[in-house]
Amino acid sequence: MKIKLGSKKLAAFVFIAVLLALTLSGCGADNVLYVYNWGEYISDGSEGSLNVEKAFEEYYFELTGETLDVRYTTYPSNEDLYAKISGGGSEYDVIFPSDYMIERMISEGLLQKINLEAVCEKYGVECLYSYIDDNYKGLYYDPTDEYSVPYTYGRVGIIYNKEVVDEADIGGWDLMWNEKYAGKILQFNNSRDAFATALFKLGYSVNTTNEAEWREAHDLLLQQKSIIQGYVMDEVFNKMESGEAAIAPYYAGDYFIMRRANENLGFYYPENTNIFVDAMCIPKGSRNPEIAALFINFMLSEEIAIENAKYIFYASPNSLVYNNAEYREFMGEEAMEVLYPENFDFSGELAKNGFRNLDPDTLALISSLWEDLKITGGIGTGVYVVGAVVILVIIAGITALTIRKKRRARYE
Repeated sequence: MKIKLGSKKLAAFVFIAVLLALTLSGCGADNVLYVYNWGEYISDGSEGSLNVEKAFEEYYFELTGETLDVRYTTYPSNEDLYAKISGGGSEYDVIFPSDYMIERMISEGLLQKINLEAVCEKYGVECLYSYIDDNYKGLYYDPTDEYSVPYTYGRVGIIYNKEVVDEADIGGWDLMWNEKYAGKILQFNNSRDAFATALFKLGYSVNTTNEAEWREAHDLLLQQKSIIQGYVMDEVFNKMESGEAAIAPYYAGDYFIMRRANENLGFYYPENTNIFVDAMCIPKGSRNPEIAALFINFMLSEEIAIENAKYIFYASPNSLVYNNAEYREFMGEEAMEVLYPENFDFSGELAKNGFRNLDPDTLALISSLWEDLKITGGIGTGVYVVGAVVILVIIAGITALTIRKKRRARYE
């Protein structure tokens, strides 16, 4: 019996048949790698940089003769990443969580083990994990190194305008509470980082579970509120580069980007400050864990790792990067000293000052205190910035002629 189909029905039938054939054959639909990363956290081809996503697609084709589509999306915080992965339904293959979030995701069974050696052997390529410095292996969040591969690390410091801030006032967290600079001080617009500045000033652990200490930190932040210009994340770039603000705590790598626009900016680490690691992981729901592992190994290759490190200005745990003469020359002596200090006890500092995954009661307390801080009292002489402010967007569109690398909120 013959079945007659109209042109539209025939087209629909053919489309479904082709789609089904592609799905069953493992081509097309299956050759997609979903990468979920922080914003501006990979070399993307802008300003003459290498487009790493396209480079991996070409690399994969050379190895297999098959096409691959890398689909890259971004998230603003570890908590957003966690919500996506823990909520189910997402199909990401490679993610870049921070240390404390990796610890949480491992404990909740949200990550799968990474076997780089087996994948590299299958594809006939060198396994590059050995180039990760031993100082960045066996850390608290993944002591067996089975679930993560370090990507970058860094510390929080204080950026200041040397034309405004007296040299005698720099050196500790007290600068953030110095009334002499009222209206010129910025504070983090996320709870863990903002509370950390107060906890460090008070001499407490950033991972304390003592409710009284968290409340004392809240009161100190409330006291500070009257002299700060605003709570910011991305806005810190325009404010510090333009001279509108003079003091801000932020991630060390971003300081060097800001200083390109304002040579009057200086930077220092207080005695105790947050230190963090961001790593590459494969979530349990990955549909292509093998290609994901190949991508992670590709990210460790010398050219790619250097391109990424130059693009985002964060320290790399990859010896192929920090031992490369061209990279060191590109970064400059000051940047190398700040990002890669000699005789620095990384694992000890991470254990002491790195954020840990806190218990539910403490997390709930932090959230409550943060909300109370936001609605109690008023900002000093500046403008309170939360989220996207129309005026700042306009200013950014006019003044930001260079691309901002690695502008993101690490915690909420």
